[in-house]
Amino acid sequence: MLKTSTPVEALYRVLFILVAIVALIWTVGILESAQASNLTVINDTLSDSGATVVANHTINFTVPTQSQGVSAGGTITVTFPIGFKVGSVDYKDIDFIINLSDQTLAMTPLGSVWGAVVAGQTLTLTSESGTVLAGDRVTILIGTNAVNGVNQITNPDIGSYEMIVVVGNDDTGLTRVAIIDDTLVSNIINSTFAFKISGLATSTLVNGITTTNTTISTAIPFGDLIPGEVKTMAQKLNVFTNTPNGFVVMIEQDGNPQSSTGADIDSFINGAYTDKPLSWTAPTNNIINENTWGHWGVTSDDFDLNSGEFVGTKFIAASTTPRTVFSHSGPADGATQNKGMAEVGYQIEITPLQESEDDYTASLTYIAMPTF
Repeated sequence: MLKTSTPVEALYRVLFILVAIVALIWTVGILESAQASNLTVINDTLSDSGATVVANHTINFTVPTQSQGVSAGGTITVTFPIGFKVGSVDYKDIDFIINLSDQTLAMTPLGSVWGAVVAGQTLTLTSESGTVLAGDRVTILIGTNAVNGVNQITNPDIGSYEMIVVVGNDDTGLTRVAIIDDTLVSNIINSTFAFKISGLATSTLVNGITTTNTTISTAIPFGDLIPGEVKTMAQKLNVFTNTPNGFVVMIEQDGNPQSSTGADIDSFINGAYTDKPLSWTAPTNNIINENTWGHWGVTSDDFDLNSGEFVGTKFIAASTTPRTVFSHSGPADGATQNKGMAEVGYQIEITPLQESEDDYTASLTYIAMPTF
């Protein structure tokens, strides 16, 4: 619980309840024939891996270099396991991207337009003249993450589920997603992947900043906020995996910290949802713009992430869009800095105009997945 003191004894309280979601995805090899090839670097990222909730799917794979790909008139199929409820998803809820180029979809194929039909548990993409070549990188977005998407897929109950992707006549890939309880903060599945969150004490140095309060794995209690005073808290992330291409850890918030009356503390900087890391700046306290009355941001000490984008004590905004804060391109031992361990810091600052409330709350989610 967080309480803010001002000269007029107004109270601000912000409680960040941390929900750790481990979105766990792995590829299962299949037998190859003389003609068939395994899809490579295949995974499915869910926007929410909680049980029985709706979620977006981002499916990525690379067509093998020895593949015949998809010729004109060919198909790509994605079969979801029994338990996933595809519902009313149709071509308007899907984006199909080849090498970063968005393909036009319709119910039936025509010329360069691909047909996209969902029947039962299977999405089928059919070309008339379109092709997918060996080595192409393919992304399929399903849900509100698609440009015109409205409908999403409903997750099944807790468990591990295998998805099948078939490209053309020969190429098949299997990927697996884990649906877990939102209260779970660490997990080991098949002894190949483990993700752990730990609290950090006051006076811990994280990316050049000293923490002002202590966290636990499931809460970030900033304590009393005073206008003009910067407060910093942090958590330690540990990842162990033997996957050949490492892992990615992302964070997302369910919305700005908000009180029961609708007052909120905005994201860094001044509510702009800054995604390119920048040095910390104070909210500007503009009386006609409530976004400038207080903000909070995120930093990471994963110093080789995106060529060191956080180096120099830089921050981004917490956002409702998942944002990578920790990654590695190979096996991780759960202990080595930048490769199996990193610390993520959260910083907040308000001005005298920030509304006096005692029940600001928000939820923060970690999404962790191995990469094959």
